Amino acid sequence: MVEPNKTTVSDNTESGALNMVKLTIDNCEVVVPEHTTILDAAKSVGIQIPTLCYLRDLNEIGGCRVCVVEVEGCDQLVAACNNYVLDGMVVHTNSPKAREARRTNVQLLLSQHDSRCASCVRSGNCNLQTIATHLGILNLPYQRHMEGDGADFEFPIIRENDKCIKCMRCIKVCESVQGLGIWDLTNRATHTAVGTRGRAPIGKTDCVACGQCITHCPTGALRERDDTETVFDALANPDKIVLVQIAPAVRSAWGEELGISREEATVERLACALRRVGFEYVFDTDFSADLTIMEEGSELIERLGAAAKGEGDSRGWPMFTSCCPGWVRFVKARYPEFVDSLSTSKSPQQMFGAIAKTYYAKVLGVESERLFVVSVMPCTAKKAECALPSMVGEDGTPDVDVALTVREMVRMIRASHVSVDTLVEEPLDTPLGFGTGAGVIFGATGGVMEAAVRSAYYLVTGKNPDADFFTDVRGLDGWKEAAADIDGTKVRVAVAHGLGNAARLLDAIRDGRVGYDFVEVMACPGGCVGGGGQPIHDGCELAAERGQVLWGLDANAEIRFSHENPDVQACYREFLGAPLSPLAEELLYTDHHAWTMPNEGACSRCARLMLR
Repeated sequence: MVEPNKTTVSDNTESGALNMVKLTIDNCEVVVPEHTTILDAAKSVGIQIPTLCYLRDLNEIGGCRVCVVEVEGCDQLVAACNNYVLDGMVVHTNSPKAREARRTNVQLLLSQHDSRCASCVRSGNCNLQTIATHLGILNLPYQRHMEGDGADFEFPIIRENDKCIKCMRCIKVCESVQGLGIWDLTNRATHTAVGTRGRAPIGKTDCVACGQCITHCPTGALRERDDTETVFDALANPDKIVLVQIAPAVRSAWGEELGISREEATVERLACALRRVGFEYVFDTDFSADLTIMEEGSELIERLGAAAKGEGDSRGWPMFTSCCPGWVRFVKARYPEFVDSLSTSKSPQQMFGAIAKTYYAKVLGVESERLFVVSVMPCTAKKAECALPSMVGEDGTPDVDVALTVREMVRMIRASHVSVDTLVEEPLDTPLGFGTGAGVIFGATGGVMEAAVRSAYYLVTGKNPDADFFTDVRGLDGWKEAAADIDGTKVRVAVAHGLGNAARLLDAIRDGRVGYDFVEVMACPGGCVGGGGQPIHDGCELAAERGQVLWGLDANAEIRFSHENPDVQACYREFLGAPLSPLAEELLYTDHHAWTMPNEGACSRCARLMLR
């Protein structure tokens, strides 16, 4: 029999080197280290075995049975994703027996699947659709049977169970990576389905709307709420002036679905595309990222000064960044004792909206009600953030009217029949369209911290450090810590990405095992570059590659310090006055206690322990 999958790899020689295994796959001789799965061995020689439920190191259950292969000498087909190779093994990945079983398994999945592909958001980018096409499945021999639950079309994340194949990817990602456990198997036998734990409506759960379940779903069972028609309606309204802001991480990924290389998919070319869609003004969230650094950095220095004098509330330490709305929702849901430690600065998305509807309205000489502010974000939680009751102006209108994911923006570009081959680089509009290198790295884990330390050094000393003097928090380690030397003062910092890592960090802080002054947390692995609103490439994690794009843009930027952003300087000089001014406090800060999560504070410790 084929050796079952193991959770660890052990050395078999004194030197620690692994023994090599020789086998044959589809008449190709393959030599790989032992403890290599059949799936990986086949991939090493260019043989692609189809998978549906498989996620490397996370979901290797062989549940979908799509990756089954025939091994000579074995009576039964075996799953390639979780069975190891053996010396002398002969594998047939597409034998009549394997192919027929694969076809049957996919046909059975389709018998319980809403196959209205033309109206599915994942049409053309659906692993199930692709596999069915490759297998030549043109009709179903089985009676169709669907019994999906009604979806909540108001929440940012929408689940349609008639498209669910019960692969459990969403369950594993939510539980093992994000530490939330929102999704779970419900019912039994033929009625087994995936739903929220306890079967509560998703809007009544602790879901932080990070969207990682969406990007790891192989079908269209999970998607973001589509707000594109709302934006198209605003574009068609002659009484509205529609502005759009582009988040830092968007420029690292927007071209992926349109077939544009990373080198050509510049933010300036995106500005051209958005103007052709109909947006009157195109701005850069990098501007408000720089503005956030000025405010959040000043807030940190003020707190540090108060602490040095023995003033302030001890509950406020360490100070946490509040740029990521998924992270803020997580704190409120699972660690409410840390809410007062969150920076009260609004996120860059919300700061931009607040400035656009006040300062920029005055620049244009129009009533703020005429401005319709759209944001393009790598995030689904931004949809929830802009709807918060604390994110509104004095007149009750929201700072940001609509937040779109990158996927929604791409659909709008396609719906507007924009030819990507004709796009040229166009400058973003001013005065809210300039961003520094410090602003652009907001999209990668550690970027907010690095940008903040650069400007904090200036705010304390009145002079710039070398832009790369503090790079200790770069990289994809889940929890990083360092000490920033600001003119002889050591500021203890930490960076975490992925909410599972955030939970471990918060537990350590609460238990007194670690202590910091300033902490950055991003809900999504890799930061915004790995956000739940980014383009989906099934089975591929591109956060590292996208992050390198942002670090490269920073390295080559003309200005790399937030406090040197000329648009930010003009905004303070002409409108806000100074960081932490009364007007800045009114427009750019928020009250995290002004809204609640559905189960905020209710047995939060029990919920955390349940997932340990």
